[in-house]
Amino acid sequence: MIDVQEVTLHHLDMKLVTPFQSSIETVSKRESILIEVRNRSGQIGWGEVVAFSSPWYTEETIGTCHHLLKSFLIPELLAKPFQDPEAFIDSFSYIRRNQMAKAAIEGAVWDLHAKLKEKPLAAILGGTAKQIDSGVVVGLASMEHMLETIEKHVSDGYKRIKIKIKPGLDAVLLHEIRSHFPDVPLMADANSAYTLDDISLLKQLDEYNLLMIEQPLAHDDIIDHAVLQSQLKTPICLDESIITLNDAIKAIQLGSCGVINIKPGRVGGLFESIKIHDYCMKHNVPVWVGGMLETGVSRAHNIALATLPNFTIPGDISASARYWEEDIISPPVTVNNGKINVPAGHGLGFEVNRSKLAKYCTHIERFTKKN
Repeated sequence: MIDVQEVTLHHLDMKLVTPFQSSIETVSKRESILIEVRNRSGQIGWGEVVAFSSPWYTEETIGTCHHLLKSFLIPELLAKPFQDPEAFIDSFSYIRRNQMAKAAIEGAVWDLHAKLKEKPLAAILGGTAKQIDSGVVVGLASMEHMLETIEKHVSDGYKRIKIKIKPGLDAVLLHEIRSHFPDVPLMADANSAYTLDDISLLKQLDEYNLLMIEQPLAHDDIIDHAVLQSQLKTPICLDESIITLNDAIKAIQLGSCGVINIKPGRVGGLFESIKIHDYCMKHNVPVWVGGMLETGVSRAHNIALATLPNFTIPGDISASARYWEEDIISPPVTVNNGKINVPAGHGLGFEVNRSKLAKYCTHIERFTKKN
């Protein structure tokens, strides 16, 4: 039984080790909210809001998530006990969209639930892998800097490199990278920077032996992607277009993609992630776990999710040091020869370091059950 007595929101402001540039925006610091839920006996679960400060990736922001949490989701959680996370998820099914707000509080409930069951979160979700392969993202920068960064990641053993592309920095960029790294598993992420008018250009990318091209067309499209996929040899991976299981079903039925990226924040939490994973596995569509420049809390959720069997492509789950001078979890996430060990401890398997949390916390809000 999950009977949460107190919810604490820790508002954080953390600076990235290096600014991260996509086709849309450059992110140099990360505003986030950690959610701490506590039951009557003092056991704790952690979740994280992974929305950005501005609505460039989805319509959600830290501000909209805060509103949903404070006005709807936290009162729902404190209103009564729940048998399990699924029962809590059902309680707010009337709330449309707002997937990142839902995922954040759901993640905290899953962590608490796993601790109450005295099992690792990965096992609770149905995962079996003891290690997961790690991929890494390289943001847009000067060619020299990108090649140096890729060289470092390859030498560190990362199993897959993802680069950002946009019009004017696509075929030329990939040609240069492939000339230096002909065999590295490589994919390109367009963040919706192209249209069907660019088909001839995108077809040129087939010659670079890419694992996939991620979200080349509009963020809310599956129709045009089906047209494009029919003309490309390279699999299209859908990211922003997949918000729910229903989106995944339609995309697969239409032939809009050959791969799907699952981000728990984007699809509304771990429960919806599992449903998408299961459907894709049934239809032989591989999936992988995407990243959102998270702290170690959300990274730990992603590690647990990636232990499920159809996550056959290395995800954007890299070492804490890749993004932060110091993460707020202990121990930090580390990568050894391109792999991450799945923690065996109860729940997330990582502890939030209270002193580091305090260092980056700008303010705290607490909400308690009215008994």
